[in-house]
Amino acid sequence: MLASELPVFFEEVTQQLTSIPNEIRRLFHGRGKHWPGLEQITCDWVQGQMIVNVFKSVDDEFLQTLKVGLDALAQSELWQKRSGSCIAIQHRYQEGAPTEVLYGELDSRPVVIESGCQYQLDIGRNQNFGLFLDMRLGRNWVQQRAQGKKVLNLFAYTCGFSVAAIQAGACGVMNVDMSRSSLNKGRDNHRLNQHDLSKVSFLGHDIFRSWGKIKKGGPYDMVIIDPPSFQKGSFALTKDYKKILKRLPELLNEDGVVMACVNSPTVSPDFLIESMQLEAPALEFQYRLDNPPEFIDVDESASLKVMIFQ
Repeated sequence: MLASELPVFFEEVTQQLTSIPNEIRRLFHGRGKHWPGLEQITCDWVQGQMIVNVFKSVDDEFLQTLKVGLDALAQSELWQKRSGSCIAIQHRYQEGAPTEVLYGELDSRPVVIESGCQYQLDIGRNQNFGLFLDMRLGRNWVQQRAQGKKVLNLFAYTCGFSVAAIQAGACGVMNVDMSRSSLNKGRDNHRLNQHDLSKVSFLGHDIFRSWGKIKKGGPYDMVIIDPPSFQKGSFALTKDYKKILKRLPELLNEDGVVMACVNSPTVSPDFLIESMQLEAPALEFQYRLDNPPEFIDVDESASLKVMIFQ
């Protein structure tokens, strides 16, 4: 990355910080390759805390220029106006992804707001802090359509889709993820929003060994599939995704909808459309959801793909 391009970074961060609502947001997304020389840096606003992620090793000039600019931002009128409390850099290229606090004190477990829902984050201990910000419009889509619906949330992680669905008035959600610790965080997210947990179930099992239990909870009006691109020993996207699609007809109500997601830059939107035609031809492709504008990408086929089928 190029230290000479950091003024562009700060110009964009300042512009976004001036205009965003009082919610969690990505301020700068270099990984979409829209900003030459800044491809390995992102910046997130965590409602008072600014978390800058650097994904590859940089030279001393880049790091020092970045720190000087962040220090200047912390002294600015805009920072005071936004009630800024902390600035930190997470060095994602180093083992353990250590977090370096430059200003203030880091609240590693903040509660944030997105579209009226509250989420508990965990900053600095893991590479992902508990909410994928590029999926904001996907969660909004669920929130706009889930009222009165029975929802199946596969690869639920910390249950962001589930929170959005119950907030909208879904009659029930089944969350499935092999990580029970993630599901426990999802349960906490529902409690934060004072949701009726009798409407929410949490299945901490390998999806491919749990079809009987999953089917028993159906049929579903909405199925959400948001898998990792690769999970060692449990999920390989291009091979295993099709196994899930093949099961959809027996899981869905007649008018059921499917949100199928892929976040691998090497997998195109056509993969999902063609795989669905092959494995579950009764489900027709409807449209692809837009990604949040702050996640600008020079190659739309490489960015997050959220596809709706019915």
